[in-house]
Amino acid sequence: MSHTPHELAEEFPADIDKMHALKTSNAHFAKLFDEYHEVNGKIHRAETDVEPMTDAHQVELRKQRMVLKDEIAKMLKAA
Repeated sequence: MSHTPHELAEEFPADIDKMHALKTSNAHFAKLFDEYHEVNGKIHRAETDVEPMTDAHQVELRKQRMVLKDEIAKMLKAA
């Protein structure tokens, strides 16, 4: 498991199998999953000062992560 906080496997531990199935069968879910992972990584790098950024940019990325997570949660619930 990654040391990056907010990984989807940690956010939805009961839905790991669903996530895998949706990633392989649903292109939209796969895109959301990859985008979430990318945004989450950017946030983590900023928080650890690996790639510093402005607070405003971090806030925007956190909002984007929240929107992605909400859509992923809806898709997992519907599956």
